[in-house]
Amino acid sequence: MHRDYGRAFENARPTLMGLAYRMLGSRADAEDAVQDTFERWASADRALIENEAAWLTATCTRRCLDMLRAAHRKRVDYVGAWLPEPIQTPVESEVQDKLDLSASLTTAFLLMLERLTPKERAAYILHDVFDVPYGQIASTLDIREEACRKLVSRAKASIGQAKVRHATPVERQNQLLAAFRAAIAGGNTAQLTALLSEDVRLSTDGGGKVPAVLETLHGKSDVLAFVSDRLQSYWARFEWLGADLNGTRGMIVRGQGETHATVSFGYDDADRVTDIYIVRNPDKLAHLSEMTIH
Repeated sequence: MHRDYGRAFENARPTLMGLAYRMLGSRADAEDAVQDTFERWASADRALIENEAAWLTATCTRRCLDMLRAAHRKRVDYVGAWLPEPIQTPVESEVQDKLDLSASLTTAFLLMLERLTPKERAAYILHDVFDVPYGQIASTLDIREEACRKLVSRAKASIGQAKVRHATPVERQNQLLAAFRAAIAGGNTAQLTALLSEDVRLSTDGGGKVPAVLETLHGKSDVLAFVSDRLQSYWARFEWLGADLNGTRGMIVRGQGETHATVSFGYDDADRVTDIYIVRNPDKLAHLSEMTIH
């Protein structure tokens, strides 16, 4: 392949990875989608490509749609709660456009996207996250522009974007991490109690491969009891590492050279914790590392 075309693809790769991960919620699946896009790019007729970036975005989106439909069928049989695969990403705290991109990577936001149909999800991500024009999105999805606008409008109404894309100050997030660790280390839940919403939820994704709470816990009392009693006995001996996970501050739990879990959080617009997400599925932790996501 001519090196200019190779360079064009490599320049687009970070954006394609960001698109594919938001579509699929899985690093491994996103990498597969981008690799498939590269293979089609390598064999494409250059004379038919007017806009390289638009072609790559459209091809990657279509591949993700195929994979997303298959993934939804598999999740019907998933054991316990399904959570997106955690990725390490920088937590932005200054530039607004970067802040918005980080907010669109949070576990809470990705779970909201699960409410959408595949085409709604694609249209919303392309338009509201990547600023792709309606006409280009309509061409990608093989629909009329008017229908594309309706897809985006329905998606916005369904996910309530203002709340899930609210950016909680990093200082507040670090305060929560300290309170959570205190509850695990010594059972002291006083600080943590003050930071949780009354209807806080705790979800654990073990994928049926390791012990995990199969049902989501609801309410401050049940969540606090689980954290201070069961998690303290399970995790007190492990190493706790602060980490930037999916655009927010979180934790990686390690012991004996292995990653046992990640912990991340969701917040409301008053910066209270509404959700605690614990990923224990070893398949989702095996490749946890730095990843370029934009």
